[in-house]
Amino acid sequence: MARDKARGRLIVGCGNKTMAVMDEKTGKVITTIEVGNGVDAAGFDPANQLAFTSNGEGSLSVVHENADGSFTPVATVPTQRGARTMALDPKTHKIYMSTAEYGPAPAPTAERPRPRPPVIPGSFTVLVLEMK
Repeated sequence: MARDKARGRLIVGCGNKTMAVMDEKTGKVITTIEVGNGVDAAGFDPANQLAFTSNGEGSLSVVHENADGSFTPVATVPTQRGARTMALDPKTHKIYMSTAEYGPAPAPTAERPRPRPPVIPGSFTVLVLEMK
């Protein structure tokens, strides 16, 4: 979740490939925007009026908050599979996302019907994206 403090908006990344924008005082949903799959984090850059979600599928969704308070999708930026943890530096306008390379997922079992693929040792990386 992220916040546009000036306008009192909450930007929420949802698990159903949706970014929800809410009024922070009333809790009312103002709009929803389709974003990538596997949302983990949301960010808001007040200087550029840009909202972001980092998506585990390997993308960053970028949405612009317009002067009238509406929101318009701007871009879906390819990142890397698994890059879903995100931090935004509002001074530099850089976004940092961590990920790694993954091996094949193990076979499902009764105890683990949806097993996660293992991380390949030594493959951890931090992606740095600059939004202008």
